[in-house]
Amino acid sequence: MQIETKRKLTIGALYFTIALFAVYIFVMFLLNGVEWSPIVKGKMKNPDFSLTMWKLFFYPHIFLGTISLAIGPFQLTKISRRKPKLHKMLGKIYAVAIFINILVVPYISLSATGGRGTMIAFLVLNALWLWTTAMGVIKATQRKISAHKEWILRSYAITWVFVTFRIVVIPFSLFLDSSVAFPIAVYLAIVINLLFVEWRKQKNKKLPSGRKIPASNPVI
Repeated sequence: MQIETKRKLTIGALYFTIALFAVYIFVMFLLNGVEWSPIVKGKMKNPDFSLTMWKLFFYPHIFLGTISLAIGPFQLTKISRRKPKLHKMLGKIYAVAIFINILVVPYISLSATGGRGTMIAFLVLNALWLWTTAMGVIKATQRKISAHKEWILRSYAITWVFVTFRIVVIPFSLFLDSSVAFPIAVYLAIVINLLFVEWRKQKNKKLPSGRKIPASNPVI
């Protein structure tokens, strides 16, 4: 009962944070238009920057990223585990949203705040996103449920960089130029999230095994 209570609190905290993040995205980029965002105003100083083209890539990026964030916690709930068809359907939506997002990130990275260092950091993030999500999908199709769960949790940790980066970058931006602050924040967010997942994995190994998902019930 205590474990389940902790799980519910964790899922609730995740959704509360996602809701705050969604409000932030709406206010910062959608309420008055992205061109009024301080970050975007900085990009518009570049004569080669095309706001119209950038929007075509940026809006799908934030929309699909938010969908991926929202699906993750639900997949950990009892409702999802008891409904394999729903779990599989949401898993497919999660994977497709990420794979499409992976295609739009490179263009957005070309005009990333902070220049080439930030661009490279986002491309590294994108490669990790592709790797962890693809491995999760492959393990699911192979019915290797434990391995699938581990890789999807890593994938979600990378997805969560969507949020973590925007928190981590704040203190760095107060003292460092964006060309330094932004790349450091991206890499640090990746490390923090992946280390947390690995720490949780090791901690869970010490707990009694829970209900196993039959091999006949594909996960995604």
